[in-house]
Amino acid sequence: MKSDARRRARVRLDERLRVLQPVDRFRPPPKGWIRALRDALGMTGAQLGHRMGIRPQTVEAIEKSEAAGSIQLSTLRRAAEALDCTLVYALVPNSSLDETVDARARQIAMRDLQRVAHTMRLEAQETSGSDFEARVQAYIRDRLSERDLWSEA
Repeated sequence: MKSDARRRARVRLDERLRVLQPVDRFRPPPKGWIRALRDALGMTGAQLGHRMGIRPQTVEAIEKSEAAGSIQLSTLRRAAEALDCTLVYALVPNSSLDETVDARARQIAMRDLQRVAHTMRLEAQETSGSDFEARVQAYIRDRLSERDLWSEA
């Protein structure tokens, strides 16, 4: 089943990314990684510029753009290579990917079923809370496709 394969892929990806938690360990220094590494190595801006084949003023602009969060990945990669480093790039989910999918499915089911519940209340046909939870689970299981979770309705 396609959704089972997707779930296994999410679990594998979560396992790979778990080593990056907590992400605050990787928060860049105030002036950025390039400047921090260059300073730690005792390398001047002119020396880094020479290694990158650019002017010292451009090194300063690159360091400022990294600190501001506007640097291009290709530029960051070139600077990393000139500093004898490897650029590591990752998107780290705030919760497990399964939890994200489950929460989104629940959000959609609740939204859709709340509309029906409201109509039923108006018609004095309200159901119990436990029945509503069972309907939410059934709605997720029977009506929602993972591909539909991310379309805005």
